[in-house]
Amino acid sequence: MNWQGKTVGYAVTGSHCTLEEIMPQVKRFVEEGAKVVPIVSNSVQVTDTRFGAAQNWLQQLKDITGSDIISTIVEAEPLGPSKLLDVLVIAPCTGNTTSKLANAMTDSPVLMAAKAQMRNLRPLVLAISTNDGLGLNAANIAKLLVTKNIYFVPFGQDNPHQKPNSLVAHMDLIPEACYAALEGRQLQPMILQRVSPA
Repeated sequence: MNWQGKTVGYAVTGSHCTLEEIMPQVKRFVEEGAKVVPIVSNSVQVTDTRFGAAQNWLQQLKDITGSDIISTIVEAEPLGPSKLLDVLVIAPCTGNTTSKLANAMTDSPVLMAAKAQMRNLRPLVLAISTNDGLGLNAANIAKLLVTKNIYFVPFGQDNPHQKPNSLVAHMDLIPEACYAALEGRQLQPMILQRVSPA
């Protein structure tokens, strides 16, 4: 993949258990020549969890990308008129964000960035991470699956016996899914088995 000359928006929402998994993918974009613009949800900005302190995640994003983080709706709004982003990925994309996106709600920096990207008819890639992907959020995922210019990082059930409704993307396929989206295609197969925890 040649990311030279491309600008990737990398939006992060509050599936805190997945943040460690996505950082290497941010680094891959940078190493392969992309300019990466980090965008974070309110939850990522302020919530310290057993998976790490909010400030540490923000610092990692800033260190890897070398860019200032877009952290408010006001900062995200100009992404529309400027047409800055060639592709925008939301990774991880929580069930909350999935639901709001499917129902045209714009109450966070990430959702404003998504709205801006869709305004420009440019690719938006979702790497879902939700405990109710096969529950109430199934309807929202289905709605987004048939929406023009929205693509998915291949996903599957991460723990079907203990969490049968849970779906998580294969985060290691984020760059490949984004590259396919730039070409106007969905990376296939879209539904992949995930190894369940012991």
